[in-house]
Amino acid sequence: MCEEGRTVLCGANAYEKKYYFNQAFDRIPDSIKDELHVICVLFTEEVGGIFTVEFEKDGGIFLRTECAQDDFLYDEISSGLLVGEIRRKRQDMFEALSLYYRMFVLHEEAGGLFGEEDT
Repeated sequence: MCEEGRTVLCGANAYEKKYYFNQAFDRIPDSIKDELHVICVLFTEEVGGIFTVEFEKDGGIFLRTECAQDDFLYDEISSGLLVGEIRRKRQDMFEALSLYYRMFVLHEEAGGLFGEEDT
């Protein structure tokens, strides 16, 4: 859990050359896990720093990027542009992950998630 109350799903660290996946979400399909792995590692290879995919308290997806204070090679502009591109290209996957979190972690009723009304 982050200090802002978000839960880290996965992330990559260019400084340590490591990838992390939160095993609490091991039930996510392998194809999605593989895609997240590629996204995180490619991000840090291109921009540097640390990149994480996190769940907000309400189930929304938050993409965080940060760098070490003394990292003068980190490109903040490219970072912001790449985050926007990832959000656009992977919107469907992030919506599915948000739905997963709301159903299996927050235990929201499926009917309410799909806009169905009680009859």
